Amino acid sequence: MENVCFYCLLLLLVSLGCTSSIISGATATSAPNTAVDFIKASCKSTLHPALCVTCLSRYAASIRESDHHLAQAAISVSLNHAKSASAFILRIRSSSSGGSMIKHREYQAVKDCVSTIANSVASLSRSVQEFQKIMADGQDFEWHMSNVETWVSSALTNQNICGRGFANSMMNGHVKDMVTKRMVYVSQVTSNALALVNRFAARHRS
Repeated sequence: MENVCFYCLLLLLVSLGCTSSIISGATATSAPNTAVDFIKASCKSTLHPALCVTCLSRYAASIRESDHHLAQAAISVSLNHAKSASAFILRIRSSSSGGSMIKHREYQAVKDCVSTIANSVASLSRSVQEFQKIMADGQDFEWHMSNVETWVSSALTNQNICGRGFANSMMNGHVKDMVTKRMVYVSQVTSNALALVNRFAARHRS
């Protein structure tokens, strides 16, 4: 029941995404300092520790000092941002249908990105569901954990593919800037999630 409640809380909070402040709202007043310190210490294992702390400290009161809850929150945050990026890129494609508003090369890159980011969202969704199985019964740990690691890694790969689609020097417009900045941010969040998932796996593998 505790794990189910934690996941429900995540669904409620994670839609707000990361904020510019390290801790916000009720979480700031209810989270013990030890929980925040635990998140900060854990985020040192990521490539983007400041972003990691910013994204996850708002859930400190629920995460407490649980590496289970920390990894689960990180995946859920990553999924939320991937969904947001997917909707953003779909809007660009829709507004530029037929290449009327952007160059053909950019339009094709946007179309390719729609596909890769959709794959990323699917992989992260599977990861969230699979991680819940680990939390629920603790059985077949290695099987579930391997699936989670594979899918989060796949999600990150697809996000990077989307960003690289705009690497051509002939694409230096507003669309390229918008998409690449968005995808760099999302890939950093997912990279942090993967690091925390790997950290959790390493600590609990027999």
